[in-house]
Amino acid sequence: MSPTRFASEHKWVYWGAIVILVGLLITGLIRYSSVKRNNETLTKANQLQEELEKAGYPSPDTDTLERLLGTDGGQVCEDPGSALKTALWKIQQANGAAGPGMRPVITDTKAVEVERIVLQVYCPDELDDFEDSLDDLKTDDTVRR
Repeated sequence: MSPTRFASEHKWVYWGAIVILVGLLITGLIRYSSVKRNNETLTKANQLQEELEKAGYPSPDTDTLERLLGTDGGQVCEDPGSALKTALWKIQQANGAAGPGMRPVITDTKAVEVERIVLQVYCPDELDDFEDSLDDLKTDDTVRR
């Protein structure tokens, strides 16, 4: 039996496998997008928009909030009071220079408030850890409005 004859006799196996794989791919793509965007993401995104607008901040559009934060807040809610995240956040509260010119600055109060609002909407159980990590942080109205 030559390989060509074997392949021609079992062509249905190859076509069947291709059809099954394409079906699984299409089903996976449809399920992935429906799982990512559901009513819960929309509800939380709308709630965050309302809270931000109530506090006087501009709000991103709903699609952006849904994709960025999902249902669980994504990266924002993954242990916000951890030492590493607090250290990285404090490093970013600097004068913008690099190297030896880099100096810490007093953080603007509103910059902290936005993260607090996001945590209140998406993961209120993490809010106490976040508040504890900010206890020694000095804030003031440092940005001109």
